[in-house]
Amino acid sequence: MKRTIRPLPAVFAALLFTVGLGATHAVPAQAAPPPEPPSASAGLLDAMRRDLGLTAEQAEERLRAEKAAAGVEEDARRAAGPDYGGSWFDPAAGRLVVALTDRSEEAEVRALGAGTRLVRHSAAALDRAKSRLDELAAPAGVAGWHVDPRANSVVVTVVRSERSAPAVRAFVERARATAPVTVTETAQAPRTYAAGTVGGDPYYTGNVRCSIGFSVHGGFVTAGHCGRAGAAVRGWDGSAMGTFQGSSFPGDDYAYVSIHSGWWTVPVVLGWGTVPDRLVRGSAVAPVGSSICRSGSTTRWRCGTVLAMNETVNYSQGAVHQMTKTSVCAEGGDSGGAFISGDQAQGVTSGGWGNCSSGGETWFQPVNEILGRYGLTLHTA
Repeated sequence: MKRTIRPLPAVFAALLFTVGLGATHAVPAQAAPPPEPPSASAGLLDAMRRDLGLTAEQAEERLRAEKAAAGVEEDARRAAGPDYGGSWFDPAAGRLVVALTDRSEEAEVRALGAGTRLVRHSAAALDRAKSRLDELAAPAGVAGWHVDPRANSVVVTVVRSERSAPAVRAFVERARATAPVTVTETAQAPRTYAAGTVGGDPYYTGNVRCSIGFSVHGGFVTAGHCGRAGAAVRGWDGSAMGTFQGSSFPGDDYAYVSIHSGWWTVPVVLGWGTVPDRLVRGSAVAPVGSSICRSGSTTRWRCGTVLAMNETVNYSQGAVHQMTKTSVCAEGGDSGGAFISGDQAQGVTSGGWGNCSSGGETWFQPVNEILGRYGLTLHTA
């Protein structure tokens, strides 16, 4: 291995969620209950305070509520059946909200601890409508489109300065003829976050610097636009590290890099001193509205919220499908880096707009899709 790995106790000290030990004997009536352990490290709470404007107490409460919401989402989806209209985490209410096209399943869904909202279109119908939009060629002034369960429509995002361009207006008109559409604006067009060779804790291919996503058995996953299959990869110190075994971009934005002997994988996402390094426990999907953090070799540890899923992002190189949109900022060189919610891997950084000084939005390619595409197994603790 070409870099120093911190001692094992320090790694395991990076656990996001603490585990309470259940008592196996009666507690005397006069004994005060032990204080509730913190749900997250001080560093993570500091990052959430900085990026989400929360107090430490609010951040802890939100993390607990988000974990509970993620735990009931699949059961709520099954309970709703064909009337399922999508779901999202509501920070104000601290619970999952499930959209329904019929009230007949409302009581069953609410019994799971979720809120409900009556809507017109099912999630399946909206997904089919978005798929029809995916078949259209989009001009550069269209940033992307996704299904928004909260709006119960397909949201088409256009670049503000291009909103009146004939090609953009024509695309929006065709979209509205195809699906229930809501149009929103963004300040800038999305771009990928690869960068030229600079210092940091990256990997390199050619003269491009990108960031490692998640360890898998045999290597790691990252962004496809960082390198093509067969390309050699150098580690942070410039020494030979591995080879791109598979890569897809555009259409998708993911890749698999196998590593050489002398390097090994660990189930850890770097916290860059802002938070303790995060252990990866799995890849359960965080709902829309959940808090999420990103680790990258340029802007390091940044947090925000999940804004949308299954969005088609229209880069200048071509459209990329099934992306997740977040309010997390990023900059050049962050491409490929890890998005994580709690201790659950979410995806690898693709691109976005803006920066970490003025703000912006960033998309990631979901990690479970990458694992399935290449038959990989996530390295977990």
